[in-house]
Amino acid sequence: RIFVLGIGFFTLCFLMTSLGGQFSAKRLGDSPFTIRTEVMGALESRGVLRRMSDMLEMLMKRMDILARLENNTDFHKGDEARFPLDRFQPAAGLMERIQAIAQNVSDIAIKVDQILRNSLLNGKALDGRRDQCEVPRDPKYPDCAGKVEWMRARWTSDPCYAFFGVDGTECSFLIYLSEVEWFCPPLPWRNRTAALPSPPPLPRVQAAFRNDLAHLLELIGTGKESLSFMKKRIRHLAQQWLRAARRLEQKLKGRQRDQKHILIHIGFLTEESGDVFSPRVLKGGPLGEMVQWADILATLFLLGHSLRVTVSLKELQSHLGVPPGRGNCPLTNPLPFDLIYTDYHGLQQMKQHMGLSFKKYRCRVRVIDTFGTEPAYNHEEYATLRGYRTNWGYWNLQPTQFMTMFPHTPDNSFMGFVSEELNQTERQFIKSNKVSSMAVVYGKEASIWKGKEKFLAILNKYMEIHGTVYYETQRPPEVPAFVKNHGLLPQHEFQQLLRKAKLFIGFGFPYEGPAPLEAIANGCVFLQARFNPPHSSLNHEFFRGKPTSREVSSQHPYAEDFIGKPHVWTVDYNNSEEFEAAIKTIMSTQVDPYLPYEYTCEGMLERIHAYIQHQDFCTTPSPALPPKAKSPAMQSSPSPLALSPNATHLVWSPSASRDAHAWPPVGSLQVWVSEPRHSCTETCQRHGLVCEPTFFRFLNKKEVFLQLSITCDSTEYEMNHLYPAVADNVHECYLQKEPLLFSCAGYNPKYRRLCPCRDYRKGQVALCRDCL
Repeated sequence: RIFVLGIGFFTLCFLMTSLGGQFSAKRLGDSPFTIRTEVMGALESRGVLRRMSDMLEMLMKRMDILARLENNTDFHKGDEARFPLDRFQPAAGLMERIQAIAQNVSDIAIKVDQILRNSLLNGKALDGRRDQCEVPRDPKYPDCAGKVEWMRARWTSDPCYAFFGVDGTECSFLIYLSEVEWFCPPLPWRNRTAALPSPPPLPRVQAAFRNDLAHLLELIGTGKESLSFMKKRIRHLAQQWLRAARRLEQKLKGRQRDQKHILIHIGFLTEESGDVFSPRVLKGGPLGEMVQWADILATLFLLGHSLRVTVSLKELQSHLGVPPGRGNCPLTNPLPFDLIYTDYHGLQQMKQHMGLSFKKYRCRVRVIDTFGTEPAYNHEEYATLRGYRTNWGYWNLQPTQFMTMFPHTPDNSFMGFVSEELNQTERQFIKSNKVSSMAVVYGKEASIWKGKEKFLAILNKYMEIHGTVYYETQRPPEVPAFVKNHGLLPQHEFQQLLRKAKLFIGFGFPYEGPAPLEAIANGCVFLQARFNPPHSSLNHEFFRGKPTSREVSSQHPYAEDFIGKPHVWTVDYNNSEEFEAAIKTIMSTQVDPYLPYEYTCEGMLERIHAYIQHQDFCTTPSPALPPKAKSPAMQSSPSPLALSPNATHLVWSPSASRDAHAWPPVGSLQVWVSEPRHSCTETCQRHGLVCEPTFFRFLNKKEVFLQLSITCDSTEYEMNHLYPAVADNVHECYLQKEPLLFSCAGYNPKYRRLCPCRDYRKGQVALCRDCL
């Protein structure tokens, strides 16, 4: 009987809670027993109450049968000592309460029925035209009828619609679609006050460089090993950050800077994305992403901007103002942030929970993207049609909204990170204490060492080999016995190891991490393998599925291309003689510690300051040309370009006007024609320049081909990430139809591409000479 009574009581609670949940769909704060007839339809309300009354009646009948059974049997006599009858006395009181609740439910059902009948009879009088709404036929709102049809069938699919007042009537659909979303015209009978002129915006607070990082450490929060790692890094580099901020402040000479409200959402640290990094922090897992995020936080904070940091989905929803539900509705209020820095995981979470607001506000997003996203993978339609679709692309963002760890492709913005700088005393100490016969292997995981016995044996002939492979005491790592393994070292101890070593050697993985730059900054020579053929998404599992066709010629292309010898040696590891000769030469070569300016604290502060001041993807998007245009030349102004004095390329014409607000400044533009098998990235590099994708709009004209003496028997206007380009053998010229596909990356033997190039500041490839 206790079991039956318990089941009955909890069934009652469940019913009342379920009923309350349906009644309270509009406001989360409503009582579970509040009746909200505007949310539930008449039949649904009556049905729920009737079912509840019937179940209570059935429960009472079963309890009555049980009571009669008890009176007619002696089943409890033998157990009186263990189960005294007074334990069953509360049952009578419970019966009375259930009967009273059943009577109340019956009374409520009658009253609800009366209310619903009155509502149906008097509803038209209550709000004038509530049941007389018709879908407006306004050519300015062509999607209205289709959206209303969708709402009829699916408005209960997400509680957010009820949150905004949708109750299943035509009028509520139209109110929602005109006042919350924007697919239908405003209803003239709605009692809304005449639109008042919006007050002028409040004056912007000016950003001021900060001189203390303590508040940033509070903003980052606690609770995850990843966060602890980032805070330790910020503390360790605090003095360098503060000195760099003071230098940049002096360089800018009091220039006015608006303070931005910035949300930093680190999506890969959320529980919903698996947070695979936090458990691996103490086990030697990849730390490159967390190094970069720590430096991004320090940069934005020191530049004087207002920050909010989130590492959970719940915090993200709260900061964005996401309505309750499954993410189909827009945000409840305008987005309070000027910029949002996130990653691919965070981008997916924002799209899932912001509804239509994601499309409206995605121009404010900056995506921290380790390996980069090329335009061919970013444009959803093009990627789907041409086979470029992957798990990470197709967001239709401006390609420069993606921010990379290294300057892989100029199509994206180079965010970077910082390495520790040495003062003069430290540099002198390192030079005098280097051990020319000491090598450190790049790689904290034992798998990196497998199959490398041949190289290690050659290296061991000349140098003492050290490793930093993580291992647990009961399972030592599988590395050769002649290797001195220190295990996983704290960052400062790893730095001390590098300051003694002569050589830092990589065996092909991990790709493009921060460690080689740290080693070079501490006076090591970095030795790495040349990949032949280059690794790419077409032939290597690691890159497969990544939104880039980039061909990686070595473990660290930036070190190979931007630093080079004597600090960086890239050799063929399959050639034992070349490998051994490189080691001998490195041992006798003297190198000073070296750190590129763009990886110093000041370099990163300077770069991100320029991005925040000049990159605006919301007010200055590249407009798409009309798809039915026969030729863009018919609707374009004359080319502002002119042939250079030596007639090899085009430059900005001295007589052409310049937009003072254009960034980068157009005066840095040079137009070169590529060779058939070269991308624009390679073409510009050959001339000591950098490809600048924002300049493509000046090249996308038929006149430019004529200025470069290129014969065009025909000019096509298509969607292709290699255009503008010319097919020399048939004299066919091609112009770009979709501005989102302007791309420095990519080549085809069939085409010679028109390439927009610019100069760059020494040690700061992301900025032109006049960009700061």
